[in-house]
Amino acid sequence: MAIHIGPESLSYHPLDFVVDCVNIVQISSSCVQLLSVLSAEPLHSAAALILFSKSDLPCTMSLVELKWLFRMDDIIRTAPQSITTLEISARSGQGLQDVLSWLFSNRSHDT
Repeated sequence: MAIHIGPESLSYHPLDFVVDCVNIVQISSSCVQLLSVLSAEPLHSAAALILFSKSDLPCTMSLVELKWLFRMDDIIRTAPQSITTLEISARSGQGLQDVLSWLFSNRSHDT
């Protein structure tokens, strides 16, 4: 998972962070990357959407387990951003309408 924090103007746009629920080996790395992104000064005022993807595939952890590993309650409580988490699947369409609704609600009004 590559993360690039762009120019200061990013603070006006929502932040989307995707976690691959099937790739168990990368879960801890994803958590570290998420914390790094959330702590970046230019993104402190950005609304954040954390997507737990591929939730419908076998061998995935439950959303409860993933949130526990990420310590999502602590992150949400202490991060400067407004954070929303969703479970999604492009294959089944689960959660995609919620993502679209979130993106519409958090879109930049200056573009």
